[in-house]
Amino acid sequence: MKQGLADIMRLSRKCRMLLATCLGSLILVIFYFQSMLHPVMRRAPFGMDICCRKGSRSPLQELYNPTQYEFSSTEVAHQIRRNQVAQMCRANSARSRKRRVLTPNDLKHLVVDEDHELIYCYVPKVACTNWKRVMMVLTGQGRYSDPMEIPANEAHVPANLKTLNQYSISEINHRLKSYLKFMFVREPFERLVSAYRNKFTRRYNTSFHKRYGTKIVRRQRKNATREALRSGGDVKFEEFVGYLINPHTQREEPFNEHWETVASLCHPCHVHYDLIGKYESLQEDANYVLRLAGVDKLVKFPTYAKSTRTTDEMTAQFFQNISSAFQTQLFNLYKLDFVMFNYSVPNYLKLA
Repeated sequence: MKQGLADIMRLSRKCRMLLATCLGSLILVIFYFQSMLHPVMRRAPFGMDICCRKGSRSPLQELYNPTQYEFSSTEVAHQIRRNQVAQMCRANSARSRKRRVLTPNDLKHLVVDEDHELIYCYVPKVACTNWKRVMMVLTGQGRYSDPMEIPANEAHVPANLKTLNQYSISEINHRLKSYLKFMFVREPFERLVSAYRNKFTRRYNTSFHKRYGTKIVRRQRKNATREALRSGGDVKFEEFVGYLINPHTQREEPFNEHWETVASLCHPCHVHYDLIGKYESLQEDANYVLRLAGVDKLVKFPTYAKSTRTTDEMTAQFFQNISSAFQTQLFNLYKLDFVMFNYSVPNYLKLA
């Protein structure tokens, strides 16, 4: 059974893309004819009427009740992604006996733009610095015009952006129903390696070395030197993986946001995301969000410097020295992100 699932997830990308395109086209055609039969009112997800700002159309209206129908591959992709998430959430709900209710603290990653009625759930290592820069331009009331003029460290200052947990319960519910909600995801292990490279192989990240590196060395390394225990600046990837899969780690404290799962950061089974962008199609998906919000002439999403990004080939190299037992345990930790966001089991994995 498990082998069969792995074989299905390892289908060639071309086959899956062809199937997704056909299915998405059928969905859009159905939506089109429904709109022709009921041209006066379209309904948003969960049956909520979409309201808009006085004198203009909201991003939600542009998404679910567009002024003109364009059967683009981007629209098809986002509909398929929404359906995939909804399907996984229904399956998980059916298996779980526990009903979890979100608290305001669960919403601290959801950045709010009041002026353009947007909510963005930021996921570290998925272009979140540039998205925060864009959100600062949109919410800055003219203080900024070019996202790249905003220093990276300034984009991560909490006071520069308002998050959903800062509102009252009624205000939270209103915004979740009325605003366009979007997030961006990335292949889970590529994101994990990117986090490791950034936090444990850069000399300037001494705060992470002290906070997490020393703990990882103490727990995972036999006969560690006094200097390694003091600085935590030379954590190996194998040690990082061992730390993540150690049951004591999550009992001690939640994962850091840089390696926490997307499902745990953004809660897609509790928050209905209208758009789910992917790092692999970052520019196209980002432009789509900005167009729906009506700000594509006001701000452009920064072009990504690809020379430093963590690639699939680089990720495979990091996993070469990880045992099949460790790979299997790590995959199980991130399995929901793989399946929910339609990422295949990597070919380089040796699952036990």
